[in-house]
Amino acid sequence: MLRKSSHFLSVLLNRRRKISRIDPDEIFLDSSNLPQFDRHQFEGRLERPISQRTIFVLAGVFCLILMLVLSKSYTLQVKAGNTYAVQSAQNRLRYTLMFGSRGVLYDRNKTFLAWNVIDEKEPSFSKRKYLDQEGLAHVLGFLKYPLKDKAGFYYKVDFEGRAGVEKYYNEYISPQHGLKIIEINAHGNIESESIQKPAKDGAAVTLTIDARLQAELYHDMEGLARERGFQGGAAVIMDVENGDLLSSVSFPEYRSQVLTDGTDAGAITKAFADQKKPFLNRAMDGLYTPGSIVKPFIALAALEEGVITPEQEIISTGSLTVPNPFDPSKPSIFKDWKAHGAVNMRRALAVSSDVYFYEVGGGFEDQPGLGIAKIEKYARLFGFGSVPPGNDMFGEGGIIPNPEWKRANFDGESWRLGNTYHTAIGQYGFQVTPLQVARAFAAIANGGKLLEPRIIEEKDVPPSYTVLPIKTSSFQVVREGMLEAVTHGGTASGLLLPNVSIAGKTGTAELGTQKKFVNSWVVGFFPYEKPRYAFAIIMEKGPRDNTIGASFVGRQFFEWMSKNAPEYLTPETVTSNK
Repeated sequence: MLRKSSHFLSVLLNRRRKISRIDPDEIFLDSSNLPQFDRHQFEGRLERPISQRTIFVLAGVFCLILMLVLSKSYTLQVKAGNTYAVQSAQNRLRYTLMFGSRGVLYDRNKTFLAWNVIDEKEPSFSKRKYLDQEGLAHVLGFLKYPLKDKAGFYYKVDFEGRAGVEKYYNEYISPQHGLKIIEINAHGNIESESIQKPAKDGAAVTLTIDARLQAELYHDMEGLARERGFQGGAAVIMDVENGDLLSSVSFPEYRSQVLTDGTDAGAITKAFADQKKPFLNRAMDGLYTPGSIVKPFIALAALEEGVITPEQEIISTGSLTVPNPFDPSKPSIFKDWKAHGAVNMRRALAVSSDVYFYEVGGGFEDQPGLGIAKIEKYARLFGFGSVPPGNDMFGEGGIIPNPEWKRANFDGESWRLGNTYHTAIGQYGFQVTPLQVARAFAAIANGGKLLEPRIIEEKDVPPSYTVLPIKTSSFQVVREGMLEAVTHGGTASGLLLPNVSIAGKTGTAELGTQKKFVNSWVVGFFPYEKPRYAFAIIMEKGPRDNTIGASFVGRQFFEWMSKNAPEYLTPETVTSNK
């Protein structure tokens, strides 16, 4: 009985154990039976296990990513490991540009004209400083500094010369920049420094000019311009033995320091807006009608071509009348500035007779003339119409009128006799630069050596020149005529001074169709006994009725020289700059 009871109890317990095991699907009710379940919270839904397909896809993706990572790691660490190791090391190195300084500029007396100073605000490179003196801007020029971007990196590393010696002789004075390597640690601190390439400063250069003469010529031209209404002026003085430019001045001028510093926007804007053109280097780039200063070259041509002898006279009654073959009642009249009477070549040069040079230039009645072809030939022989050799700084070519030029500029018009007459006295489209003029008169002074201009001192380099095929006797006649222009009541008598013997020639060129303005020239050489220097001075675009011009500037200047620079006025042999 007891055994049966135990068996019953055991069965009962087993049944209870079975009843206590309830599967999940037995306790979740179908949502269709209880619609009050919130479906958005997954109430009333049965969870299902993730499918094997999904697991395999995810596993494949993870494997692919792992392969890509391993492949890239192999490339970085094994295949290109050495390359990236070097780059990693270089990431700790900084390359720094080391700026050299620009070459110092001196005048012939070793006066500092341009030098360099260290600026505390910008220690990377030195700043350019110029002698604070008038008359030097167009010779020295100005420059632009290296430039860097907003991140502080230099994208323009060179000093850029913009004019004058700074531009045209850049190869002499430009520095060679260096390179410095700086090693930096992870904290940005400098570990070590080493110079890979040292910087090299530009060469110091001595110019042939005298800064004192520059200042005085500028002062004299500026004073006359303000007093008499001239627009500008220029002056050139050249050594007649080696071509060195003792002076080259252009008025008005800009300020080299202002343009180089670039900080005074108002002054820079004013300079660019100035209608008097302070940026034009009149001495080398200014083109001017020469007027009567071409007469010595017409005289040389006439002597060489046998057109006239030195003693043969031509009578000037104040004008030259040329009959009109088509209408005798309307002859062409070519005026002289004065009735000079009978003049030979020396006197014609001294008094600047227009009639004399009309006739030897174009011919009249029994007097043969050169004709325009030979006038052009001799003008070009002396360097007119072409750029002076030596350096691009030396300017423009100019114009010598001829039939081709007239046809091109006057709607195909033919050349006439009157055009030859006007060309023979330096009018009618004739255009020259002051440097060309000084160079041409240096050739008259030295007896036929057409020199290459120089503005950089070259003691060990012989002068370069062309020997002109003109007789010594012809040069002597012209030199005597130019001396007479100063000493015997000629047009250049304003240059008659006690301390120096000057041979000179003046010229007044009318401008424009209404001829309200003139250019005033004075040219020549000194000392006459043994010429050392040739000169050309022009005062630009002054009133026609004004009687004071370039000769006044010349006289003031030579008077100043006799007191302050007498070494240039003596007839001794040229000094150390030969």
